[in-house]
Amino acid sequence: MTSTAPLKAKPRPGDRIFSRSAVFAGLLILVTLAAVAIFLIVQSIPALFATSEDASILPTNFWDYVWPLLFGTVWAALIALLMALPVSIGIALFISHYAPRRLASVLGYVVDLLAAVPSVVFGLWGIGVLAPAVQPVYSWFVEHLGWFPLFAGPVSGTGRTIFTAAVVLAVMVLPIMTAICREVFLQTPVLHEEAALALGATRWEMIRMAVLPFGRPGIVSASVLGLGRALGETMAVAMVLSATGAVTLQLFTSSNPSTIAANIALSFPEAYALNVNVLIATGLILFVVTFAVNAVARWIVNRRKDFSGAN
Repeated sequence: MTSTAPLKAKPRPGDRIFSRSAVFAGLLILVTLAAVAIFLIVQSIPALFATSEDASILPTNFWDYVWPLLFGTVWAALIALLMALPVSIGIALFISHYAPRRLASVLGYVVDLLAAVPSVVFGLWGIGVLAPAVQPVYSWFVEHLGWFPLFAGPVSGTGRTIFTAAVVLAVMVLPIMTAICREVFLQTPVLHEEAALALGATRWEMIRMAVLPFGRPGIVSASVLGLGRALGETMAVAMVLSATGAVTLQLFTSSNPSTIAANIALSFPEAYALNVNVLIATGLILFVVTFAVNAVARWIVNRRKDFSGAN
């Protein structure tokens, strides 16, 4: 009777070193994440039950303080994502399937370089160029479309609104989202594309039937990565946004909510005693929101993995 057990090659020293290095790197990420979570929780516990008598920056209690900041963080990030996602998909499709090879190569390098621009540069551009330029546009929207709740006035005289901050965030996340979408679209099986073209599909129909379904998990991943950066962006928002702490959906007024990251950056240098714990606790809230967003995205990608190879 012969044995049917599969033969295993003896691992070489290089394989063992690489395997153990990969395991160590993965464990290091988990340990670092756990250490950050433990630090935030321990430092936040005194602030979660504090009142205005304990910390001077609290209006009444911690939850009344963090709610407007959380609203502004999510609101600005969602607006930025809605603006950046279709543009990034369009640029990625143009680079991967429409542009000549030389032009596509140049555009790919430019997009990759834009992802490395520091956020403070985008903040300076937003406060020095974008805000003054779009203020007349805001006035037009408020004057002619002010009946719509999002465009209701009074209009901001400086242009430093939540919408301007969202535009800056959209420009910031656009390069990295475009780069991920481009790489996913380029991995579409050529046989799928040729089969669609052979059946008489136009180029757009081929993209709609073959490229976009294959790249859907990659688009979700790019969106989450962009959303994560928009949620946690600090300096650009702190420089552009004229925050008053209001909770409002109006896009063009001078009453704007702030964001958690920008509020920490602006308030931390002058914070003392329990106020420091309050700011760290707002960071814990941002940590939880970001973690939840990534978990939901992972769940969406896992649901689609049986229908696509872009995982």
